Parts: sequence; structure tokens; C-alpha cells
Amino acid sequence: MSSGRRIFIGDVHGHYDGLMALFDAIAPASDDQIYFLGDLIDRGPKSCDVVEFVKENGYTCIMGNHEHLLLEALIEEGVHPPALQAWLYSGGQSTVSSYKSVDHLLEHRNWIRTLPTHLDLGDIWLAHAGIHPGLPVSEQTTQELCWIRERFHSMTQPYFEDKLIIIGHTITFTLPGVNPGELAQGQGWLDIDTGAYHPKSGWLTGVDVDHHQVYQVNVFDQSARTLPLNQAVTQIDPSKVLERRRHLMQL
Repeated sequence: MSSGRRIFIGDVHGHYDGLMALFDAIAPASDDQIYFLGDLIDRGPKSCDVVEFVKENGYTCIMGNHEHLLLEALIEEGVHPPALQAWLYSGGQSTVSSYKSVDHLLEHRNWIRTLPTHLDLGDIWLAHAGIHPGLPVSEQTTQELCWIRERFHSMTQPYFEDKLIIIGHTITFTLPGVNPGELAQGQGWLDIDTGAYHPKSGWLTGVDVDHHQVYQVNVFDQSARTLPLNQAVTQIDPSKVLERRRHLMQL
């Protein structure tokens, strides 16, 4: 087994059992580096267990839009009702239900506050959703880094000349020409959110970029597969991104 790998894991969304099966497939060594792309929580049944696992093992994680929703809802003074309603509507109810005590939830909230919105690894640049193509890095806000979609996906030139941007956030099969379980690659970016929570997919993905290997587990039936990266990726036509999004909004 190769050592010294950098493994990037897409949106888990509370699917702890699937994550454990994915780790069994990856079999990380002590000198491997594990990076989570955010959205550890919401929608799936065991968000508390996912956060505890990542936190206690000291794995690197960046903030996703669902962590951002939690922080806006669970403020220091208590709760912010409009933000709480938005979070619960977006899958937060399953997260709240996964905790046995408010104290444990607030402990995890405090840890979530420490998560960065992006991370520069030199040749790899991590953000949950992407980056605004018209702004320098210093002007990117949480809104862009955790929430952006079409403006980023439809870029016709890479944002960085020497870095691959790895993202989650947008389920890959919602992009033009991508089938459930496939990764999506655009101009200077790679999307590895294969829709673990979604009934149309169920695939949770980990990617060893250095060795061009993709590990996947289906959270619904625990099936697993390992693929070469070039067999798991579909190239995106930037001109079709907005057209595809408009079509999905009309369904």
C-alpha cells in the first residue's frame, strides 16, 4: 500500500457508517494526510458521530455551507430564529436529532468555528464550493467560498495557473453530462461531491490525487469500488453549465 498519500473526502452529510466503510477501503497509513471538504453534517442520520470522528482524529477540514448554516443559527446568545429555520429546513433537523445533549452540540459548534474557509497546499487549493473568478483571493468571502456555483463552474480559464482547486458542495450529477457517482472536472477544478445523501447516487468519494486513485462507498448498500481517477472523471463544458442549471430549476 502506498504511504504519504493526500486523501480528499467529499461531502459526508452525516453518513457515518458510509464514512467508516470508506476509511476501510482507503486504509490510511500513519503518514497519510486526510482532508475533508466540508458538509460533514445535515441530512444523514449521524452528523454528531461524523464531526466527533473528524475532530478527535485531528483531520483537516474546511467549512462547508452546512457548517456555515449551523453557525448562523447557533449564535453565542442562543439561537437566531430566521437562521435556525433556514438551517433546519436544509437538513439541520437530522443533525440536531443526532446529539444526545445540547452541550455536545455546542462543543462541536465551537470546533466548527475554527474551520478555515479555504486551504492552500501549494499545488492544491481547497474550498468547499469554489472561488469567485472575478475577485482576488484576499477578497473572497465565506459566501463565495462556501456557496458559489455557476459563476465558478462556468469559468473558461483556470483561476490559478499552478494549482488544482478541489471542491465539494455541488453534487456532480447536477452538472452537464455527469452520471451519478462520477467526478466532475472543469477549468482548473475538480468536484468530488458525488451526492452521498441523494437517493439518485449514494456515493461517498475519497480521492488520492497524487496516485490518481478514487475510492467510493455507497452509503445505502455499503458497496465499495476503487477506480483510476481518469476513469472516474467527466470533463465539463463550461458553456453548458448555466443551461443545465436552468433546466434543473424548471423540473
